[in-house]
Amino acid sequence: MHCFCLGRRKRARFAVGHMSLGYILGKASARALKTNPNVSLLLVLSIFPDVDILSEHVTILHDILPHRGPIHSVFLMLIFFIPIFAVYRKRALPYFIALVSHPLIGDYLTGGNLQLFWPLTSQTFGTATSITSSQNIALELMLFFSAFALLFLSRDLLALFRPGLSNLLLAIPTFTVLLPIFLSYPLQVPALLVLPHLAYMVLFLASISISIVGLLRRLGNKSQNSALKK
Repeated sequence: MHCFCLGRRKRARFAVGHMSLGYILGKASARALKTNPNVSLLLVLSIFPDVDILSEHVTILHDILPHRGPIHSVFLMLIFFIPIFAVYRKRALPYFIALVSHPLIGDYLTGGNLQLFWPLTSQTFGTATSITSSQNIALELMLFFSAFALLFLSRDLLALFRPGLSNLLLAIPTFTVLLPIFLSYPLQVPALLVLPHLAYMVLFLASISISIVGLLRRLGNKSQNSALKK
């Protein structure tokens, strides 16, 4: 749930709502389908369309991939997922839901200006509701606490603290959205949403670090075993 206000250096960015909503919807759909989704992948896909904010710092990319442009196209998301659906069938649905929840719910309801059906049309869609309103901030907080409660009760939180290659994907939201929020001045989120964003960032950095250490240990053990065999 993002808002890009006037000025290229002072744009408010909310990542909490997207990740929380994507995880909740993905988890709920997986439960209905009796599948066990990858938590990290749900979280990454829920925020993935916002990788286009990197284009703000590269002029050429800014002209080709403006924020809420092609990468927010639901049409392209569906095209991309067709082969995934063909291979994984119903197991792919939770991930698709987590991905499309970003433009269809989060961005559509807060700020709009989405090219939802690019390249079929460049027409933009969505409402002009301000995400700086007290109602939206309250909604973001509710989604955050609901998502963390679900992470804890479902024990999905433990999956983020176990070494795994998929957890390394959390570097995408960490370094494209969360860290830039805290490295900017002034902060690009309201005071009430600073701690929720910080909580996600700390959780992701911990998960990434644990996975890197686990990977290095595994490689080290393989090297030792190879040396012993020789």
